[in-house]
Amino acid sequence: MSSIVVKDAEETKSLVWFRNDLRINDNLALNSALSAPGKVIGFYCFNLSMFKMTNLGFPRIDKFRAKFLLETIENLKEDLKRINITLIITIGDPVEELMRVISQQKIKNIFFQKEWTQEEVEEEDKLKNEYNNINFKSFYSQFLYDPNDLDINNISNVFTNFRKHCEKKLNVKDLVEYPKKLLEDNLLKDDYLTPSLSDLGLEDFEIDLRSAFKFKGGYNAAKERLDFYLWQSKKINFYKQTRNGLIGQDYSSKFSSWLSNGSISAREIFWEIKDYEKNILKNQSTYWLIFELIWRDFFKYISMKYRNKIFKIGGILEKDYHWNTDNKTFDKWVDGLTNEPFVNANMLELKYTGWMSNRGRQNVASYLAKELNIDWRWGARYFESQLIDYDVHSNYGNWMYVSGVGNDPRDRKFNIKFQAERYDPTNKFQKMWLQTRIF
Repeated sequence: MSSIVVKDAEETKSLVWFRNDLRINDNLALNSALSAPGKVIGFYCFNLSMFKMTNLGFPRIDKFRAKFLLETIENLKEDLKRINITLIITIGDPVEELMRVISQQKIKNIFFQKEWTQEEVEEEDKLKNEYNNINFKSFYSQFLYDPNDLDINNISNVFTNFRKHCEKKLNVKDLVEYPKKLLEDNLLKDDYLTPSLSDLGLEDFEIDLRSAFKFKGGYNAAKERLDFYLWQSKKINFYKQTRNGLIGQDYSSKFSSWLSNGSISAREIFWEIKDYEKNILKNQSTYWLIFELIWRDFFKYISMKYRNKIFKIGGILEKDYHWNTDNKTFDKWVDGLTNEPFVNANMLELKYTGWMSNRGRQNVASYLAKELNIDWRWGARYFESQLIDYDVHSNYGNWMYVSGVGNDPRDRKFNIKFQAERYDPTNKFQKMWLQTRIF
């Protein structure tokens, strides 16, 4: 049973601005707000510009990502309500909506997750320039290893060096304690509804029966999946052997989708695995899942180190390659109409489900960048639109890596036919997606 914290209704109001930390567990911004005097309000804005059509013919966030996000916000709203915090949900421009709420609610403190990519920084700067009487407090809560423990400017560009340094020199911090429950009078009178896909200008859909990702958004679903993948099924025991699979829900953990919008923290997954290793089994596979969490951190730190360079065509290496910008060629890649059946099957899976395996992503990215020589950023933008587990740092980090402008010291090129023969030797995956769509 949660302890009750008494708040003085006449005191200052604090607002928790939720961004990509859509959870109440292990949330530094939320816990800090609960330690401040006065009432606490939650806020989330669906940025309408993110759902509008781009010049490449698709929205920045399409229906699969959007639905997962909507489910996540609904779960967050209910979790906050249980500790007597109202989540104000709006649609529009985040800064304008925040300004309106600040004025209406007379907000004096704003707590939020710290971001460093350009659009998010601009949002923060606009608010801070507008309100010099508001106390802004930000927290890095999307990492496994705390940024305060690293020298960002001296981070190695080679993953192995980064990993060894972290494993040898750093510790993963404990989770922050579960948020305390406020008195009922902390709740606002109004109840804010989570919008629908149509409210965002998108069409609803039924999940494709072939999909490898049939999970809902939100912490509850993340926790259920974590419990299943470790304790119930013990699938984690074989993760290193199955992680390059193509078909089914359990060849990989699928944790990336909940991590991408902060439904669950990397630290919670890490400590759950450590508990599993202590009580059930510790092997290469359990370590390899932690290894992947470190990869996730690596791309976040590379993004923090190089900032906007990750969005430049030359990448962090500032390579001066020639890139094509042929829309017809790009559209064939998007629609699974290239000369490579393995690429096509993976692209159709993405188009119909919002999911693609890690093996598939590497192959289709390599094909677009190194066979078709299409501007790799177009591929990154398409992934941003479609992938349920889109994370700006991992997405652009991986695209740079595969395209030869990032962190791959060997600048490899995938042999697509060899990859297909190795990972889909009976053509089962290709047949499943290259036939007429089945529901």
